[in-house]
Amino acid sequence: MVENIKTVIVTGSSRGIGKAIAHAFAKEGNNIVLNGRKAISEDQIAELTALGAEVFSCAGDISDPDFAAQLIKDTKKKFGSVDVLVNNAGITKDNLLLRMTEEEFDQTIDINLKGTFYTTKAASRFMLKQKSGCIINLASVVGQTGNAGQANYAASKAGIIGFTKSVARELAPRGITVNAIAPGFVESDMTDVLADTVKETILTQIPLKRLGQPEDVAEAALFLSKQNYITGQVLNVDGGMVMNG
Repeated sequence: MVENIKTVIVTGSSRGIGKAIAHAFAKEGNNIVLNGRKAISEDQIAELTALGAEVFSCAGDISDPDFAAQLIKDTKKKFGSVDVLVNNAGITKDNLLLRMTEEEFDQTIDINLKGTFYTTKAASRFMLKQKSGCIINLASVVGQTGNAGQANYAASKAGIIGFTKSVARELAPRGITVNAIAPGFVESDMTDVLADTVKETILTQIPLKRLGQPEDVAEAALFLSKQNYITGQVLNVDGGMVMNG
């Protein structure tokens, strides 16, 4: 029997980094709440269940405040607690500034930043009553450095960093930790389609000379969930791309 089972919500957990994070927490026997805009596959649920996790899935868009609140309420009703919230759901709508539409900017802010706000606000209500909890927000190195063609995405991720630090200060008196992870270039559907020349250029920016794996980010999330004296921090998982002194 696994001791100290936690209830872990991972938004955007149907693929990529979110899927890897859910898998890492499931391996430790935690209760896992999966979320995506579309229904989570039965294969993924079965895979996590086989690891010893009890799994609950809830499809919907976290940029809808009513859905975000309901996701947290349903989790509390199902498992009795809300212990870890991983705000991973996000999109990109890349374009150069002069070509970027208002819709492309708004959609990116709505899902990446406002979605994080909605779920965090809802989860914090329960965590404050519990006097415990852990919130992990997925930022990005782009939120620290900027990137041409990603003004909307960079703004959303920089916003998440500021949001994380502010909420960490508010919730710390009740023993709740709030941190962010800033991944660099991680192997994914988006990087798979890049030309080899583009990948080679990317690698020149990474001191460790390789792309990250979703599991690298998942291990960082697992680490932060076990710390009770780390809060308000941004943990870069980027192969050394951004070295803050």
